[in-house]
Amino acid sequence: MPSRLGPPPPTRLETAQKSWLKKLLAPLGAAGVMLLKFLAQFKLVLLAILKFGWPFLKTGGTMLISMWVYAQMFGWMFAVGFVLLIFIHECGHLIMAKIFGLRVGAPMFIPFLGAVILLKENPRNAWVEACVGIGGPLLGSAGALVCALIYLSGGGPLFLALAYMGFFLNLFNLAPIGQLDGGRIVTALSPWLWIVGYVIMVAYAIYRPTFLLILIMAMGLPRLISLFRAKSDAQRRYFEVTTAQRFTMAVMYFGLVLLLVLGMELAHNQLQNI
Repeated sequence: MPSRLGPPPPTRLETAQKSWLKKLLAPLGAAGVMLLKFLAQFKLVLLAILKFGWPFLKTGGTMLISMWVYAQMFGWMFAVGFVLLIFIHECGHLIMAKIFGLRVGAPMFIPFLGAVILLKENPRNAWVEACVGIGGPLLGSAGALVCALIYLSGGGPLFLALAYMGFFLNLFNLAPIGQLDGGRIVTALSPWLWIVGYVIMVAYAIYRPTFLLILIMAMGLPRLISLFRAKSDAQRRYFEVTTAQRFTMAVMYFGLVLLLVLGMELAHNQLQNI
């Protein structure tokens, strides 16, 4: 008999097994295709959440953490009010940055350090930097003033304590040093005021040393050193402001300092009488 070329024909059992396997894999394959489509859609949803939800989670999450930390020392009522005052302060920076068309990140809260907003692009000149810098203390001081008015309307000593801390917080930020708001504001007045701010900060750190003061001085040192370096034409142009702009910023800056000192003094006297 002639020999058969190729593999032997499948048996009935093998044929049945292949048919059963095809019936099993067919729905599994369809399910796999649907799963891949779902994952593709889920990826788009996840990216949308990360894009639009992450700023909210970063701000809201760090706010809650800060509230919890402060609540361990001062109670929940004060902690919530204090963090909200910081948030109002940061909103002042955000508003001014948006007015000048600057791209900024969402506020991120850091216990005992307040909060930070990262600029995604540098200000065009010293005037823009000063305006963004003073926006926080202006709105933050207004928030502290509202707390004082609530207290005067019978709101209780909690609002007086919040007013005092709000005045202090914004006054401290007006110190003309480094990356504090005051350091940014005086770029439109005279960068040499950084030296004045640094001397004041060093003197206070000697009197009452804290990690925060040391950190602020360390962060402000590069800007202080830059005063004594040769500058390019672009760097010199950065600090060019008009006389009207310099006068306007000086009135707002020193006027706000005086008002905050007055507000702190009045609030402190009232707290002493409670």
